[in-house]
Amino acid sequence: MIARMDEGAHQEACRIVPGQKHVVILGGGFGGVYAAIEFEKTLARDPNMQITLVNRENFFLFTPMLHEVASSDLDMTNIVNPIRKLLRRVEFFHGEVQSIDLEQRQIRVVHGQTHHVHTLPYDHLVLAFGSVTNFYGLPGLAERALTMKTLGDAIYLRNRMIAHLEEADFECSASLRKPLLTFVVAGGGFAGVETIAGMNDFLREALPFYPHLKPDILRLVLVHSGDVILPELGEQLGRYAHEKLSARGVEIRTNTKVVELSDHEVCLSDGSRLKTDTLVWTAGTAPNPLLARLPCQTKGGRLVVNDCLDVPGWPGVWALGDCAVIPDPLTGGYHPPTGQHALREGKVLARNVTAAFRGTAKQPFRFRTIGQLAAIGRRTGVARIFGFNFSGVIAWSLWRAIYLSKLPRIEKKVRVVLDWLLDLVFSKDLVQFQTVCGQAPAAIADPEARELAGTATH
Repeated sequence: MIARMDEGAHQEACRIVPGQKHVVILGGGFGGVYAAIEFEKTLARDPNMQITLVNRENFFLFTPMLHEVASSDLDMTNIVNPIRKLLRRVEFFHGEVQSIDLEQRQIRVVHGQTHHVHTLPYDHLVLAFGSVTNFYGLPGLAERALTMKTLGDAIYLRNRMIAHLEEADFECSASLRKPLLTFVVAGGGFAGVETIAGMNDFLREALPFYPHLKPDILRLVLVHSGDVILPELGEQLGRYAHEKLSARGVEIRTNTKVVELSDHEVCLSDGSRLKTDTLVWTAGTAPNPLLARLPCQTKGGRLVVNDCLDVPGWPGVWALGDCAVIPDPLTGGYHPPTGQHALREGKVLARNVTAAFRGTAKQPFRFRTIGQLAAIGRRTGVARIFGFNFSGVIAWSLWRAIYLSKLPRIEKKVRVVLDWLLDLVFSKDLVQFQTVCGQAPAAIADPEARELAGTATH
């Protein structure tokens, strides 16, 4: 159980108007944002109600298109929406949750470089944290592996690929080219397959601009623990994706796991070792650790909720998405933690919170998966929609059309379409974005280096 708020700590109430009822949403993913958008139409219009969304980033990330940022198909800002532009009536708190006290109905949040503390009281609490990367305690992964969950991850991966191409192109780096130009992705689900497909397209299109590099030295390896990649789509489409990626130069190792990662080597469960400086880990997620500290029933680290999305035994506490285990009476199991489920859960949850305030009946969450799609590079995709399989350019077109329709705000839709059109005409951009402030020449310690730096600026 989370301890009660420390009364001696520096705290202050945050923008709470006396007499108002307060709903707090924790998390700005699909579930949290779509719940807030639904509240915009209902409770947020009531002057006696206050709705607050808390998120550590000030934007909503459209994760299905994340791999397209890493592969330079889309500009990095076009798959993110500023939360303040999405929400006009719901308040936004740009900060991070430090602790939750369900007994006192308070949340401790911090913000800014000084980690200034605020205490948010609530009447209803919506838990929509999402998940975190799970490295399963494997040696070296947490310290060295790259991930693909955030916008920063995609930008970092793109920078890493370009940096390795630049380094490998030097003749003095000939002996280092093998680990520099070997890229490993662990996980054969949607994230892993789309990531390695995008990386493969990007790297092979970039190679002609590096005169000392040949296609045969480039190696991309997908490691998957199961028999078939993309198991969610079934064996037929998984085999199709396997064949297409293999034909394009991707090496796929099934029934294999990563067991260890060192500075320049990946060890696999079949005993083989891959010399590489880059491992992208997409093979596991875990519920947010904050959930384990709540005095609620959990299953696999996620909160057990009823079909109306509220947490039994804790009135006014709700959960959805990756935070929740939601019963599915249609299958007798549980709803999968996917984006298409989370955005619909957000809408139902907001209506149920509204019903709780107004004393009307709540509605159970009912939804059956419409379909699943994956882009596998070079205008090729695989999709299973309403039980029908699609592959090739048709599936790729469906992928783009469906996800474009789900991307919030017309401005972002237009920008994405323009990026896609330009991508048909021009080659991919090879600019490496610097993510740290550069040093002025005077800040360089070595006199000789400072002199060279000064010369280079003239």
